[in-house]
This record gives sequence, structure tokens and C-alpha cells, in this order.
Amino acid sequence: MDILIYYLIVINALGLLFMLADKIKAQKNQWRIPEATLMGIGLLGGSLGCILGMRLFRHKTKHPKFFVGLPVILVAQIILLMVLYVRLWQ
Repeated sequence: MDILIYYLIVINALGLLFMLADKIKAQKNQWRIPEATLMGIGLLGGSLGCILGMRLFRHKTKHPKFFVGLPVILVAQIILLMVLYVRLWQ
């Protein structure tokens, strides 16, 4: 269980940092982090960090893939964690 918590902390921190890095790159007209990479981090458990990055840095907020997709992924991940918790730890 501890490993899962540490994993979620790290992957969400990465999601937040990748959103910040992409925002900075966008402002400087530099090479950008692919959207697939940002969504992939969300799918791997970093959806909350990506959502926080979207809100804090006002980045990708007009892209339905992000402002709809990431919250849907987050809800699905919460449901999955609840199911796993009930089945494995009770």
C-alpha cells in the first residue's frame, strides 16, 4: 500500500511539472511536450497533478481532451482504487 501512495505522489508531481514545462515552452515558442505524453501521465495515475497544472498555470484549459478527459480519467481512477481497496484490503 505504501508503494502505491509513493507512486501516486511521484506521478502526480510529474503531471504538474510537465504541465508547467509545456506552458513555459508554449510561451517561448519552443518545442512542446506532446499531448499524448500529457494524457499518458494522466492515464498512469497523474490525472490529479495534470488537472492542478491546468488550473494553476491556465494551460490546456480550452482543449476538451484535457478539460473533460482528465476529470473523467480521475473519476475512473478513484472508482478503481475504491474497488481495489474493498476487494484486496478488507
